[in-house]
Amino acid sequence: MESKQKMRPHVVCIPFPAQGHVNPMLKLALILHAKGFHITFVHTEYNYQRLLKSNGPSSLDGLPYDFQYETFPDGLPPSNINCAEDIYASLCRSTMENGPRHIRNLITKLNDSTSSNVRPPVTCIISDGVMSFTLDIAKEMGIPELLFWTPSACGLMCYLHYKDLIEKCLVPLKDESYVVNGYLETPLDWINGMSNIRLKDMPPFIRTTDVNDFMVNFLILQTHRASTAKSIILNTFYDFEHSVLEEMKSILPPIYDIGPLDLLCNQIVQDPTSGVESIKFNLWKEDSKCLEWLDTKLPGSIVYVNFGSITVMTNQQMVEFAWGLCNSNKEFLWIIRPDLVRGDTPILPEEFLEKTKDISMLTSWCPQRDILQHPSIGGFLTHCGWNSMLESICGGVPMLCWPFFSEQQTNCRYSYMEWGIGMEINNDVKRDEVTSLIIELMDGEKGKEMRRNAQEWKVRAMVATQKGGSSFTKLEKLLDDITNPF
Repeated sequence: MESKQKMRPHVVCIPFPAQGHVNPMLKLALILHAKGFHITFVHTEYNYQRLLKSNGPSSLDGLPYDFQYETFPDGLPPSNINCAEDIYASLCRSTMENGPRHIRNLITKLNDSTSSNVRPPVTCIISDGVMSFTLDIAKEMGIPELLFWTPSACGLMCYLHYKDLIEKCLVPLKDESYVVNGYLETPLDWINGMSNIRLKDMPPFIRTTDVNDFMVNFLILQTHRASTAKSIILNTFYDFEHSVLEEMKSILPPIYDIGPLDLLCNQIVQDPTSGVESIKFNLWKEDSKCLEWLDTKLPGSIVYVNFGSITVMTNQQMVEFAWGLCNSNKEFLWIIRPDLVRGDTPILPEEFLEKTKDISMLTSWCPQRDILQHPSIGGFLTHCGWNSMLESICGGVPMLCWPFFSEQQTNCRYSYMEWGIGMEINNDVKRDEVTSLIIELMDGEKGKEMRRNAQEWKVRAMVATQKGGSSFTKLEKLLDDITNPF
């Protein structure tokens, strides 16, 4: 038993410490575990405590010996950790500065002889694409490493061309007026594999006047280093992003496009005796009453509203969304995080709450994947985070898009220009536009067309993740790559 255990491949999974990065990495880890791999999943100490706080102090007890958590400090002071507006940049900076020493010590500990009698030595590292400092550690220790880039392929392609934007003198912007004077409409018809892309559709970190902007230079470094990884993993499927994926073959190492991971996970992680049922995803406490409420509603009748785990807005923007929803006369489920409003507590008008009390449910977090699979959901008002978009596709649900940052602007553009499943809400949100778009989404001809397209993509995603499909086949190759690394 012990010698056989030692022979098992041992994969260390290191996600970037934000909800949208943790979720897909954990799904991948569960798939690998179900395929016989020993897994060490690495959280920051802060996020590990958040899991326990959200799901209960004993929620992670009883994990199987071959799926274990480890932690490392993220380097941020506790007083800054809840600042949603700049948490992404803060975490990028702190993990890059503080992560190498802690991860190196962790891998050493895992491979130490005193540990090897309870778990096999590390045979592979799978790290988030923006945690590429782990490549140096893997090389030092002679361990193969794969990078898991959690954005869409089209979003990653944009990051890969940040350096070109600077070389072509398109970035940085000459002054702040360039954000609003039409300059961002500049077409980028020189990016192979992408069509109809404008400067405004690139991840908006490039909307800076500072040549030394941290995030721009950070992402240029991370994408440059992606070329030195053994392989790249993407949570997408070939039919959905084939043009970009084909072009990436000449830019990046071998790519494993194995998404949507939700569907693969559903198929592969089915053993009730494996002990992984106690593993939790969400860093926020879920309100399961949402599903009970949805059970009382007619099919396709509910607008689901959720702007993800990091998006922030002004209170006025939230009020415009509120009255837009109210005036549509559609029933809705709205997820309002405590930190949704920038620098303040979300406050909705009493009149709005009174008018919508019989047609709405408001809560702070929910099991989104289950919500989007529910037959009562007719449309999704979203920030266009990649996990949310894939979950919407898996549910066959069309979208209204209000992108906030990162590659969400790119995903939004693709949603209506390439995939036919979305409509965009102006960044300067107004209630009348929200109302008209919701009515079109739920009742209009455009909405019906988007719903048909979303259902078609749902079928194609299912085909991709079934035996013989493109993602299933790529997963088999990935498993072989990890099992036989040299």
